[in-house]
This record gives sequence, C-alpha cells and structure tokens, in this order.
Amino acid sequence: MGNTQTDDVRLLQQIGNGDRDAFQTLYRRYANAVYSMALRITRDPHLAEEVTQDVFMKLWNKHHLYNEKRGRFGTWLLSITRFAAIDRLRYENRRFRATGEELEGPTHQEVRAAQADHDLWERGQHLRMLLDHLPPEQRQVVELAYFGGLTHRELAERLGIPLGTVKSRLRLALAKLRDMWLEEH
Repeated sequence: MGNTQTDDVRLLQQIGNGDRDAFQTLYRRYANAVYSMALRITRDPHLAEEVTQDVFMKLWNKHHLYNEKRGRFGTWLLSITRFAAIDRLRYENRRFRATGEELEGPTHQEVRAAQADHDLWERGQHLRMLLDHLPPEQRQVVELAYFGGLTHRELAERLGIPLGTVKSRLRLALAKLRDMWLEEH
C-alpha cells in the first residue's frame, strides 16, 4: 500500500506539470471509489456521476492542496468526494425547495449517517498510518492486542517475551500513538 501512496504522490507532481497521462492513471485508480462514495451519499446515479466529475476537476485544478503529511492521497480524495456530494445534495435541496418539488434522495439523517460512517473509516485509515510509524515490535503488540484480541499473557507466550516487556511495549506504543494523534489534531 505504501508503494501506491508513493506512486500517487509522484503522479500528483506530474499533474502539477500538466501531465494528462498521470491524471488518467489516478482517475482509473480512484474513479470507482469516488463514484461509489458519491452514490452512497446522493443515492442518485446521475448526481454521483456529476460529483465524480467535479471531484476530478478539483483534483486537476487544486492538486497542490494535498499534503502528504496529513494522510494518504486516497483518504484525501474521498474526503473531497464526501464534501462535494454533501454540497451537491444541499444545492439540489435548495433548488427543489425553491420550485416546491420534493427531492428524491437521502434524508438529512441519512446524509449525517453517511458522514459519520466516512469519518469513522477516515479515522481508522489515519490510525493505520500512525501505526506504520511505530517500531515493528511495538506495532506488533498493538495489532495483536487490539486487532487480534490477545491478552497480555497470550502475547507474551506467543511472542516468547516476558510479560513485563509486553506491557512496556504496549504502554510506549500507546503513548506514541496518542502523541502523534494529538500533534495532528
């Protein structure tokens, strides 16, 4: 996955030089994900297509706004998609209210639920990125404890290390994760 991230950043730099082939490569790589998210939010294939087109136009014109230190390119692009889809729904709702027609599509609560789902997914992606910055032995105990559901004792047995070492690695890892998270938020 890191390889894709490096490639995405390189392609963005090439887009900055007007490279249409680089743009096409990113489009092919992410168009389905962008469209799927837009469709989940708008629940309208036509609006989802328009949002997808808008997102990629923004990518072409505002590629320089991406900051690699703040997260992965795919996460950034899907954030743009989410906001573009919600903005489009708001626009359509205003337009239909002005004409007295009812807009078929998600309710306000459904849009908020889609936002919450995406926010949770985005935080998970961000946490995975932060885990990549931990030393391997600390990352391993965090993943096995929190994603694998192992107890401290089970970790010690599985890894063949003293229980105190497991606890120390977990404590240090969680402190580092907390510090990295707070530094960015």
